[in-house]
Parts: sequence; structure tokens; C-alpha cells
Amino acid sequence: MIQDPGGKSEIIYRAGLLLVGSNVFMTFAWYAHLRNLADRPWWIAAVITLAVFVPFAVLYMREPIKLDYLWAALCLVGAAYFVFRSHS
Repeated sequence: MIQDPGGKSEIIYRAGLLLVGSNVFMTFAWYAHLRNLADRPWWIAAVITLAVFVPFAVLYMREPIKLDYLWAALCLVGAAYFVFRSHS
């Protein structure tokens, strides 16, 4: 039988279960959020995402503000448009 010094496999197992559980929870939370957002202006999701991401990248990650953020914003707005547009 293989010995596990220090019980590392149990720690890895627990961390894996927590990761899977948190991903399942966040998936349900995200899609419930999108379902409820369908009645509101679609661009709000892109604005909120950028309002969180850009300060985090600049202040915490110490990344310089780049033109790439503008392109990312345009992609997010385009994605939100195609997700929330009317299919009639």
C-alpha cells in the first residue's frame, strides 16, 4: 500500500471538491443573473464587468492602461448585444 506522508492527498481531495462546488455555484449564479438581466438594458453587464476589471488590473495587478482594454470593452459590448438581442 502506498503511504501518504502528511495526508497531502486528503488536502488535494478537499480542495478539488471545494473548487468543483464553487464552480457549480457560480455557474448557477451567473446564468440566473443573465436570465434576470434580459429585461434590462444589455450593456449594463459590460459596464459592470469593465468597472471591476480595469481598476483591478491597474491597481492590484499594476498593469498599465492599454488600448487593449478598449478592444476588450468593444468585444464585451458586442457579445452582450448578441446575447440579449430580440430573436423575433
